[in-house]
Amino acid sequence: MSQYNFKKITVVHTADEFVNVMLSRTQRRTPTVIRRHFAITRIRKFYMRKVRFIQEQFVERFSMILEEFPKINDLHPFYAELFNINYNKEHYKIALGQINTAVHLITKVGSDYVKLIKYGDSLFRCKSLKRAAMGRMVTIVKHQAPVFVFLEEVRQHLSRLPTIDPNDRTLLLCGCPNAGKSSFMNLLTRAEVEVQPYAFTTKSIFVGHMDYEYLRWQVIDTPGILDRPFDEMNTIELQAVTALTHIKSAILFFVDLSETCDITIENQLKIFQCINPLFADKPMMLVCNKSDIITLEQLSKDSPDKYAAIKAIEDKGVPVMEISTLTKTGVMDVRNSACDKLINQRLNTKLHAKRAEGILNRVYVATPKSDGKERPPYIPPKVAALQAQQKFISKLKEANPDCKLEVDIEAEEGDDYVLDYNKNKDLENEEWKTDKIPRFWNGKNIADFIDTDFEKKLTQLTEEEKDRIDAGFYEHDSDEETEQDRDFLKLGARIREQIGINKINARIDNGVGIRTTSRASKVKVPLRTTTTLRDKFEGLGVDMSNTKNAGFTAVEKRSRSQSRDPSDAPVKRMRLAESRARSCSRPPRGDAGEPDPEKRAKLKVLLKKAVRRKQVKGQQHESDRHIVNLKPKHLFSGKRGIGTASRR
Repeated sequence: MSQYNFKKITVVHTADEFVNVMLSRTQRRTPTVIRRHFAITRIRKFYMRKVRFIQEQFVERFSMILEEFPKINDLHPFYAELFNINYNKEHYKIALGQINTAVHLITKVGSDYVKLIKYGDSLFRCKSLKRAAMGRMVTIVKHQAPVFVFLEEVRQHLSRLPTIDPNDRTLLLCGCPNAGKSSFMNLLTRAEVEVQPYAFTTKSIFVGHMDYEYLRWQVIDTPGILDRPFDEMNTIELQAVTALTHIKSAILFFVDLSETCDITIENQLKIFQCINPLFADKPMMLVCNKSDIITLEQLSKDSPDKYAAIKAIEDKGVPVMEISTLTKTGVMDVRNSACDKLINQRLNTKLHAKRAEGILNRVYVATPKSDGKERPPYIPPKVAALQAQQKFISKLKEANPDCKLEVDIEAEEGDDYVLDYNKNKDLENEEWKTDKIPRFWNGKNIADFIDTDFEKKLTQLTEEEKDRIDAGFYEHDSDEETEQDRDFLKLGARIREQIGINKINARIDNGVGIRTTSRASKVKVPLRTTTTLRDKFEGLGVDMSNTKNAGFTAVEKRSRSQSRDPSDAPVKRMRLAESRARSCSRPPRGDAGEPDPEKRAKLKVLLKKAVRRKQVKGQQHESDRHIVNLKPKHLFSGKRGIGTASRR
């Protein structure tokens, strides 16, 4: 496991968020009530506590930032160089230094103002000093606003970095862009790196894991590298160079033989020669990819110069292997070879280390002296006889050298071989060997219940059914009803009617299913209006132009005041006069619900008795208009002053 876990770094808030959180926390966690008639010592302690609390909160939060963010000098060289590539490490150090300076300044401001508050002679003087102390602390924090933004960006980038252990067993894939590194990694591991037919699809380092020889390996996919000096490389390319420099791994340099990556083989080999100094003391391999398009043998015939350049690298001791990530040929061979090379190198390194020498010096391997005589192993006669009985294959070969065993048949047929367990069965009839094994269900053979004349009987049954239909066997008069049928129908109608009545009564008694009148329902549009009548008569040819004051237009109005013509009203009140007014038929509030005066008076008496019963018990009731206190004192008066244990 890696010793670095950057995902646990706490979020860095902005300066305004820091200020709001700290001031709110100070208000909530410290006393809030002070009076000028209190003793001056109590007033001083009240404001000193607030200044010390906000100082401690700022210092604690900033100290946590300094502890969680990694120190450049304590990091592995790989991560330190990665820091320097993605964001200048000098800027990072300056940002942490400014946070550290802010901690010291806030501490000094807090201690200075606590000393001043100790000599405050009034509540106003102490309160002014407290406000000044908080104001200076807030100013110091707001001056660090760009630092907080920068550190939050660094934290987000660090949390997205892959978890890499620089000291673990590693296969590192490098090469020019679009050479097949990501496809190779997807075949070896469960990582799902994006693969696209254009350059620089991989813009950062990706990590995958695999198992080989019961050991855990990590595979690192690096961005592509172009043929140019290190000074001209961009951030994406420098990440690959950093990984090549500082991670102890087996290097797999990918070369595109088909040149579909728009880089010639000569330029790809120049990249290899350029970064070759980074491969010092590391096992390396030259992996020629895309052999499904062109192989090394075809390349030697078509382009002898390019093949000679690859051969020259192979002559220097660098293994050259040919693969195709599309057809998956040679992928496992490359993996096994690279892993074996790295394991051997790590073992040799450990053996030559001083630590291994110390262990070997404490171990003594005793070697017995030999007189040169051959001493074969002794096998008891009974054990030898049992072994001889079990060697029936060799006995068969000795008895009949021409006999073919199942192993020989499998070797001859290859992929077409199918194991047949029935061919060697000793049966009376040879055709029985190919019979299907009977299937049993509930202890009975299914074949015993299969009718052999099923098709014949089905045809016969179909013909009989057709003859019945032609003869009118299924045709009968359905209108004929007997006296018994009519009695049954009448009884059923009475039962259905009684069920419906019972449902209605149950709904009325329980109040379930009764819908209340919706106040938001739409007003029913009358079907018979004067407009409809006028349009209908005009359609029949009657002149309706002088019917404005006719009798059929006199409709009873619902508004309160209709004595005035709406056209005579002022413009500002036009909409009010034309709108529908409130109905005048609403009964008084006390008379609503029960039109009978005697029953209404009786209900009022019963209501007063019910209310009186609740009032005696101190319970709330329907006519109780008392507004309950939303902040009862026994729940919200828990803060105490300084220097006393008595409640207010």
